[in-house]
Amino acid sequence: MPLVKNAKITTDLFVHVADGAELPGDGDILVPAQRFLGDPEALLKRTGKVGVIWPNNRAVDDLVPHLTRLAAVALVFPSFRDGRAYSQARLLRERHGYGGELRATGQVLRDQFVFMSRAGFDTFEVKKDADADAFAETMKRYSVFYQPTGDGRVTALHRRTQLRHSESAGQ
Repeated sequence: MPLVKNAKITTDLFVHVADGAELPGDGDILVPAQRFLGDPEALLKRTGKVGVIWPNNRAVDDLVPHLTRLAAVALVFPSFRDGRAYSQARLLRERHGYGGELRATGQVLRDQFVFMSRAGFDTFEVKKDADADAFAETMKRYSVFYQPTGDGRVTALHRRTQLRHSESAGQ
């Protein structure tokens, strides 16, 4: 499955480990929420980065105490019509200040890439290579937005205000 990170197609360094599967001795892992919450300390002590796959029907509050030690949080879109992961992403970025990798997984469709990015996602698991290529191109296309959101970009209004202040300071 292609992975797009920071608008570039890349190799996924995380190994997806199922609930009952044996953990690799080292290396980066991505585990389901249930497994992570079962014994987070044991997982976080092992060699390698740890990420968690968080379902969209579970509040992110259970994850908050561990955010500073998680390298990645993968939020699940079980259906393209189910947008709860957008809210989770914004909460993690804006309210809880999560700065690690925020991954969109599941039904990640190319017409939603920009919205996902604006919500704070920086990594995307896509089904097709063509979608990965389209996403990389789409992210280069848009540089200014009107709405403030979780991706940290400066809004068009903020840019205009900065420009006016710099122009008035120069006079």
